Amino acid sequence: MAIIELIMPKMGESIMEATILKWVKNVGDSIDEDETILEIATDKVDSEVPSPVSGVLQEIKYPEGTTVEVDKVIALIATEGEKTASVQQAQPPAVSSPNATPSVEVTTSASVNQSAASASSLGNADNRFYSPLVLNIAKQENISANELAQIPGSGKDNRVTKKDILAYLANRTSAPSTRPQEVATATSVPAVSQAKETYANDGSVEIIEMDRMRKLIADHMVMSKKVSPHVTSFVEADVTNLVRWRQKAKNELWKREALNITFTPIFIEAIVKAIKDFPRVNSSVDGYNIIQKKNINIGIATALPSGNLIVPVLKNADSLNLLGLAKATNELVEKARTNKLSPADIQDGTFTLSNVGTFGNVMGTPIINQPQVAIMAVGAIRKMPAVIETEMGDVIAIRQKMFLSLSYDHRIVDGVLGGSFLKRVADYLEAFDYKRSI
Repeated sequence: MAIIELIMPKMGESIMEATILKWVKNVGDSIDEDETILEIATDKVDSEVPSPVSGVLQEIKYPEGTTVEVDKVIALIATEGEKTASVQQAQPPAVSSPNATPSVEVTTSASVNQSAASASSLGNADNRFYSPLVLNIAKQENISANELAQIPGSGKDNRVTKKDILAYLANRTSAPSTRPQEVATATSVPAVSQAKETYANDGSVEIIEMDRMRKLIADHMVMSKKVSPHVTSFVEADVTNLVRWRQKAKNELWKREALNITFTPIFIEAIVKAIKDFPRVNSSVDGYNIIQKKNINIGIATALPSGNLIVPVLKNADSLNLLGLAKATNELVEKARTNKLSPADIQDGTFTLSNVGTFGNVMGTPIINQPQVAIMAVGAIRKMPAVIETEMGDVIAIRQKMFLSLSYDHRIVDGVLGGSFLKRVADYLEAFDYKRSI
């Protein structure tokens, strides 16, 4: 009999730990190769961990709810084989969510050194390990090494998790320490404390604990509003030609490609064109540096059956034609709704689109998806009376119209840039050629 060590897989370059959500198998259960043993979660995505071998689950090292560092042994599997027992380390052949399978890696000395270098840049005053995510938040919030060392950690060996540092920021009572070059202009922001609600325990209220994803969304939204001064601009667009074209094209595409084309890829195409005209909105902020991205990766805010929200990312959207955008968008949205996204599917977005019109809303003021600096919301398309200029004079006609809104980070996107970008997207949509072939 051989004993195989099952280790916690690495789910991406910046992922240093994962939380065990559920053990699908119990001690003593038989396991087939590639059969799911447990479900895990990171800050990015939920995943299933398959067995690398067939055998019997002999020991579970960590209970459900425990956060474990990558490459730690989390279980032992006994396999049929030689009579002399031996211990071997095995990694799952792939980690799926469930069918997207990023490869599993062993942490190398290079990656350890990289994390150490990041900690060194903050001084690492207490010699604790800090994940790249925590270090990045600390850097954005100008948290010094000494200040970071004072934050109590709830992770293994008192490690500071994302939840710990966000909770600390929400209750921070003093202005963040500033870099020397920022002292002249940086201003302190008073800490905002949440009012404590009181209620009678008489059965008139129901207390519902947020699920893990809702907690992450809540933390991310609070952090975004705290980091970025939000401004929102609005514009109305006449998309009559676009609607006429889709009505004709959707039947043709379904017969030819079995493809359902929605308005989303058309919106993405217009956004990509406008980003090329105004590349500053495809950026992020690092202190007083503007990081302008050359890749155009569009996040698509997607509502899940659970009521939560996730943002899969369409990579290199500028390299796809409209048909390619339609296929890629449909694939991503389907993977999101069936919980099959991989960590790579939700990383590296540079701009986000939120379609509030799906729910019949005419406009919205979305919150920026950090570290991006802009997010667009598109409202419902409605038939509206409009004044049309003709050679014979003005007439009133029924047109298909919609509102577009853009929330942007006023640190680097001013009104003239945000408003011009939004108007350019509307111009591209209004100029859509209804005779266009696909």
